[in-house]
This record gives sequence, C-alpha cells and structure tokens, in this order.
Amino acid sequence: MRSPRASGHSLIELMTVVVIVMTMLAISIPVAQNTYRGFHLTAASTAIAGAIQGARYQAIQNGCPSTITFSTTATKYQVASELVSGATPTCAASYSNVGQALPWSTSGDVSLIGGTSAMTLTLNANGIVTSTGGAPSCASGVGCLVLTNGKYTNTISISGVGNVTVTSP
Repeated sequence: MRSPRASGHSLIELMTVVVIVMTMLAISIPVAQNTYRGFHLTAASTAIAGAIQGARYQAIQNGCPSTITFSTTATKYQVASELVSGATPTCAASYSNVGQALPWSTSGDVSLIGGTSAMTLTLNANGIVTSTGGAPSCASGVGCLVLTNGKYTNTISISGVGNVTVTSP
C-alpha cells in the first residue's frame, strides 16, 4: 500500500508555485504593455512620415501644390491638392480634399502634442515645403510634429526641401 504523501504535491508546494507564477506575471505585464506602446509610437511616426512624403511626391508629379493637415485633436490627417484642369493644364485656384481624412494611429495611446491645434504643410510642385502651425520649437527644418505615448516621444522634422526625419530622444 502507498503512503498518502507519495501520491501528489502538498498544498504548500502548490501555493509556492502559484506565488512564483503571479510574481512573474506582475513583472512581465507592464514590460509587455510598454513594448506595445513603443510599437504604436513607431508605427504612427512611420505613417506620418510616409504620408508627408507621399503628398510631396504627388505635388511634384502633378505639377500643382498639395497640402497635408494634421490635427492635435484627432489622430487623422487630410491631404488636399490643387487639381489640374483645362486644355492647357493649369492648377486650380483652390485646394480640394483628396479622399477622406485618414488615421495615422488607431491604437488610441499615441497623441500629437504642442503648438497650435493643427499643422499644415504646403508641398509645392518644385519640392519646396512650407508649414503653418505645429510644434513651437523646431531645431531644424520648416516644421516639426511631436508625438507621444505618455512615456516616449518622437519628433518628426520636415526640411524645406521635403526631407523627413524621425528622432526619438
């Protein structure tokens, strides 16, 4: 006949394992959350940089200026362009939206900070970029956008000739 002790684990042993597992989870969950937040910030920065470059290429290709507007109150941007018309192609006198406003972040944990309520970049057909609004202090370039996820911050700088640089301190 077997002794009762040899048939399984004691309650103390099981509780020790549960405490060890709970401690490991308490340490790993915040690390995983910060990692995801970092990925979201990187994805938003990449989306904005790509949108700016795409709008600039569109302006150069069409031969008419385009604008791209970012709002600090929404995680969307809107591209507008002067449309080409006429037998002798000429640019329209006003901007028309190109499609609808598109999200640059869908995670909900990344926001655009600083400056005015919106930043508008004007992308000219010759490749020159000008801006209004945005972050008040821009070390280099004509425009800066500052994104944060509450813990980390990325700065997107746009030069006068359309170079887009993403930096994180």
